[in-house]
Amino acid sequence: MSENILIILSCGTDNPNRSTRALFLAMAAHKAGKNTTVFLLDEGVYLAKEGLAENLKAATGDNADDHLSYLQANDVPILVCTPCATARQISEGDLIECARMATAVELIDMACNAAVINL
Repeated sequence: MSENILIILSCGTDNPNRSTRALFLAMAAHKAGKNTTVFLLDEGVYLAKEGLAENLKAATGDNADDHLSYLQANDVPILVCTPCATARQISEGDLIECARMATAVELIDMACNAAVINL
């Protein structure tokens, strides 16, 4: 069983349930002692933009920002697909703490060495 967990999220504010759930799973994996990384693709890149997750809630009442704050406070890497962000006019300077731009090659390398959860 892998000690590395990679959460890949391709939705953002367009699907609050999946977005919030992915961040919750990342938080749960980290709390379980796993080496956890979040990779944001497509609409998911919006979650790494400062302030956009603040009012995002799942049907369960979970707040995405609460989970995101945990990840930030615990230095869980949040990687943002560079072309996806660029297409949405999000730059490195727009990103929240612990987030950085990343490439497809990085995603593939991580996926080859981790248990992958894709939402």
